[in-house]
Amino acid sequence: MYLYNLTLQQATGIVSAINGNFSGGKIQEIVVARGKILSLLRPDDLGKLQTLHSVEIFGCIRSLAQFRLTGAQKDYIVVGSDSGRIVILEYNKEKNVFDKVHQETFGKSGCRRIVPGQYLAIDPKGRAVMIGACEKQKLVYVLNRDTAARLTISSPLEAHKSHTIVYSICGVDCGFDNPIFAAIELDYSEADQDSTGVAAGEAQKHLTFYELDLGLNHVSRKWSEQVDNGANMLVTVPGGGDGPSGVLVCAENFVIYKNQGHPDVRAVIPRRADLPEERGVLIVSAATHKQKSMFFFLLQTEYGDIFKVTLEHGNEGVSELKIKYFDTIPVTSSMCVLKTGFLFAASEFGNHALYQFQAIGDDPDVESSSSTLMETEEGFQPVFFQPRGLKNLVRIDQAESLMPIMDMKIANLFEEETPQIFSLCGRGPRSSLRILRPGLAISEMAVSQLPGIPSAVWTVKKNVNDAFDAYIVVSFANATLVLSIGETVEEVSDSGFLDTTPSLAVSLIGDDSLMQVHPNGIRHIREDGRINEWRTPGKRTIVKVGSNGLQVVIALSGGELIYFEVDMTGQLMEVEKHEMSGDVACLDIAPVPEGRQRSRFLAVGSYDNTIRLLSLDPDDCMQVLSVQSVSSPPESLLFLEVKASVGGEDGADHPANLFLNAGLQNGVLFRTVVDMVTGQLSDSRSRFLGLRAPKLFSVKVRGRPAMLCLSSRPWLGYIHQGHFLLTPLSYETLEFAASFSSDQCAEGVVAVAGDALRVFTIERLGETFNETAIPLRYTPRRFVLQPKRKLLVIIESDQGSYTAEEREAARKECFEAAVMGENGNGNMNQMENGGDDEDKEDPLSDEQYGYPKAESNKWVSCIRVLDPRTASTTCLLELQDNEAAFSVCTVNFHDKEYGTLLAVGTAKGLQFWPKRSLTAGFIHIYRFLEDGRSLELLHKTQVEGVPLALCQFQGRLLAGIGSVLRLYDLGKRRLLRKCENKLFPNTIISIQTYRDRIYVGDIQESFHFCKYRRDENQLYIFADDVVPRWLTASYHIDFDTMAGADKFGNVYFVRLPQDVSDEIEEDPTGGKIKWEQGRLNGAPNKVEEIVQFHVGDVVTSLQKASLIPGGGECVLYGTVMGSLGALLPFTSRDDVDFFSHLEMHMRQEYPPLCGRDHMAYRSAYFPVKDVIDGDLCEQFPTLPLDLQRKIADELDRTPGEILKKLEEIASNVKVAPITSPVSDNCHLNRIILFYPDCGIPIAVKKALARQNPRQMREKLDDVVESREHKNKNGSIIEIDL
Repeated sequence: MYLYNLTLQQATGIVSAINGNFSGGKIQEIVVARGKILSLLRPDDLGKLQTLHSVEIFGCIRSLAQFRLTGAQKDYIVVGSDSGRIVILEYNKEKNVFDKVHQETFGKSGCRRIVPGQYLAIDPKGRAVMIGACEKQKLVYVLNRDTAARLTISSPLEAHKSHTIVYSICGVDCGFDNPIFAAIELDYSEADQDSTGVAAGEAQKHLTFYELDLGLNHVSRKWSEQVDNGANMLVTVPGGGDGPSGVLVCAENFVIYKNQGHPDVRAVIPRRADLPEERGVLIVSAATHKQKSMFFFLLQTEYGDIFKVTLEHGNEGVSELKIKYFDTIPVTSSMCVLKTGFLFAASEFGNHALYQFQAIGDDPDVESSSSTLMETEEGFQPVFFQPRGLKNLVRIDQAESLMPIMDMKIANLFEEETPQIFSLCGRGPRSSLRILRPGLAISEMAVSQLPGIPSAVWTVKKNVNDAFDAYIVVSFANATLVLSIGETVEEVSDSGFLDTTPSLAVSLIGDDSLMQVHPNGIRHIREDGRINEWRTPGKRTIVKVGSNGLQVVIALSGGELIYFEVDMTGQLMEVEKHEMSGDVACLDIAPVPEGRQRSRFLAVGSYDNTIRLLSLDPDDCMQVLSVQSVSSPPESLLFLEVKASVGGEDGADHPANLFLNAGLQNGVLFRTVVDMVTGQLSDSRSRFLGLRAPKLFSVKVRGRPAMLCLSSRPWLGYIHQGHFLLTPLSYETLEFAASFSSDQCAEGVVAVAGDALRVFTIERLGETFNETAIPLRYTPRRFVLQPKRKLLVIIESDQGSYTAEEREAARKECFEAAVMGENGNGNMNQMENGGDDEDKEDPLSDEQYGYPKAESNKWVSCIRVLDPRTASTTCLLELQDNEAAFSVCTVNFHDKEYGTLLAVGTAKGLQFWPKRSLTAGFIHIYRFLEDGRSLELLHKTQVEGVPLALCQFQGRLLAGIGSVLRLYDLGKRRLLRKCENKLFPNTIISIQTYRDRIYVGDIQESFHFCKYRRDENQLYIFADDVVPRWLTASYHIDFDTMAGADKFGNVYFVRLPQDVSDEIEEDPTGGKIKWEQGRLNGAPNKVEEIVQFHVGDVVTSLQKASLIPGGGECVLYGTVMGSLGALLPFTSRDDVDFFSHLEMHMRQEYPPLCGRDHMAYRSAYFPVKDVIDGDLCEQFPTLPLDLQRKIADELDRTPGEILKKLEEIASNVKVAPITSPVSDNCHLNRIILFYPDCGIPIAVKKALARQNPRQMREKLDDVVESREHKNKNGSIIEIDL
């Protein structure tokens, strides 16, 4: 079995983020690391986050930092990864790529304790960078410029210290003195020697300064001082002329200012009043804002509260450290303060947000200060504060994030064309059920009812230079309605359009005239109001029309074409007539190329299943240039021009291209490339879109022409980052559409469906899925589908939280306390925290504020029945008495009295620290009432461990309780034990069944294959795995095969050998299973590993499904970082050979950006086996053209053929295939050939050369060989393409 791995949605979680000017100039950008993906984001003028570039590095990004050389205009990016190399990147704005400036190897690959890469620190003046490991090693690289102003990097200088754990490092700002780096370190050498554990208890953290002597080119330990053992983070304090230098040490409950030769300045971090005493407060992320005259720090605690920290400093150093409550936002992994007044918050879990500063908390009163620090016998006096709603920040945009995907199922509950992906995401109050549908999200601006059923709609401007449309024209069966676009949209009657007849086309013609084509003629409305009419001859009517700004072609009944052009005076002149052999099905004229006065190409579709390309040149007007036969009569034609661009925003170099798209009556979209010179058609592709014939319309997307296809669902074809994507829109069926532009909606679409007129915009281009989020109460653990009733049952549980009633009571009490001023300065706090009347009515949202923290042994949990169609919860049961739900399944017992029941496995009083313990485990049995919409408890059965896995099996219930697999039947008051097996090594976490086989997943010992013998009522383990895998997900593939994923980011398939499987099934007495000796301390038989692949992200759920109507089945996986991927089986050996060779060439020609070896990465834990990395293959279109040709020649293909293969395989699973942005014949800008003169006219050689660069050589060779040629003379052919 060979599989093709393809990422459907890139990871959405963010590990770290940095900001700076990466493209040069004053533009502020953000670089984020999403595990193995590096992305560049930029807030646009409206404050919306746009992704400029995203690249997979095939490695694990551990740290990011940015630096700028003194006097330079742009920032460089330093990446610490698992490649054992330090990599410096520069963003290339012209080509929209990250260029590798330097790559220096210093150690082994992989995330190891003593190999640097975990920490990065930059000298604030950009002169040096320190890269550190968790233990022992720290290296310093000196950064400089050479004579050509290029960045140079030195050999590494060592700052190692053995037996030392590093917690954080940062650069110290000391102006242009020697660079200094600070580190929080813990020496464990004594603890290692002392077996009593006394030394370990007395181990002390130190703050150490390392100085890089630029003269001696040497690093030395300059200063070291004890620091709080709770210290976890360092923040650089501006120095030189801007501030006092030194560092802020963030420790548990304190922020301390430290510098060499300066006394400590310490302040207490304010605590929430409702925080239990044993919980400390840690700072988890920090951002610095620096201006010429001032600076401040924003520090965020683990509960989400942001504090503004300022330093009072003078010549004597720092006199006071002030901490002021700023705002509360969800906990972040990184914060970035942009100079443009934005705060980017990369959330730890859930959606990321972009905030705008409304204020910077300038009012003088502060919660905590070093001057008010009070020491008591028990330690320092804590300071309390009351959180409030946002006051200094306002959220203006958010980026969706699925991180972490806890569970995922794929089903078509909505009976749509494609199934939906239901995933449980997030943590605590930010949890949600996300329903993902393939396609782009739509934002509906307006819907208005019309007086009848419209057949078509157009928008027109009054002048070619206008920014916005002037009219919306709607055609009905016997009339035309004209709507004027202004502040409002209203009907007008003085537009000059004929309103007593239906319209066939309405457009701007020339610079400032309007044209209306109706069945009996053409109405030409001049700017000054004059109207010219052209009438059809005799009784014939116009049936089809095609036009661009300067040319019009109409088709009369019977098949006659009449061609008009706009002359110099703006008049519409008849130029040519042409009789077609039969009726015309559809036609379109190509857009007028820049600098030309007419377009050369007219496409005509006929009912004889052909599309003809005709010339509109005066020299050969209406001559057929080429003919294309198609599988069904064409319904609609559209020319789409891709403008020439070198690099630029779409990230690819390609010349101008013209594509002809045809919607056929059998629902297929046919697409072919038109040669700009000869009009020949080549490189055709087709794609099934739906059950209705696609109608094609030209719209604008991001200022570029795009194509809207209306079939049984709407699709959008557009260019994104160098690829042409064809993606469905998540919207209802539409009949007719046109682009729409007004001052309220710059880039929208107006469409008709039924009797309504709809205006909408298309959001978030480039995304594969759009999502609907339904909020949940606690962290979701598992869910089950009820396909018949189309309902979901979700179990949610959280540790260290209060129940809903307790939270409500505490919130009321807290509010009353704040109003009454019970805590001394309550009134002042209330005033400062914006004590308006509205605030009193509106307490903080849980999503923003998080739940109040309780003791760690306290659990809250609930069972929810949810109807995804209405997004409503039909039943919510809170579990009482400190119980938490961990597993769920539906079960039909032999006893049919209750029908389908719900089994839920719970644990009471579960604790993980200091050692794992619990009061009791339970299995609850619920029955469904009100057609499955609510639950009633039948009974609960106490068990001795946590039931982490439940599954129905032959009319009974299988439960995995610790290391015991047990079979239960339903009793009146409790479940009845029927049979059990206690021979599993650790803890059972998954159970799947098929016929009489049971596939059990152990938490750290992979899969066990079991068989239940009914006659003996015994469970036997007959096979297991030889590799100890820490399972995180499992799925049953077929009778002998299981798919699994482990916690190190690997996906693997195991299969029982065929002869063993047959033996087990054919053993009539069962004696062989019973008495066979175990091998390697396990079962008698071992499964074979048939597939192995390192995804690079912990996979939490696996599911077999088909995402595309007519597409093959594949295994889909969801990960902790919020990415979705698919493993697609190959159907032919030829494909396996082709893609494995392509992968091999890509590995050699295009190594990963951060220096990790691709083969080693995909084999990080086990050698990769029988999986081809589609993510690497899909980078082929982004390669430079000469590299594409080189690889294609090695594979004996053309680049176009490779792109076609990539598109074909992607279209089996993705809804958005990649398509060549460039046609085959445009891969060369100029061809220069020398061929012998043998009587072949140059024109013939040129015509041959233009067809296909690869076939050209063969054809010319054929022609040359077929002539006898004696002379040695030759001709040079030079062709511009």
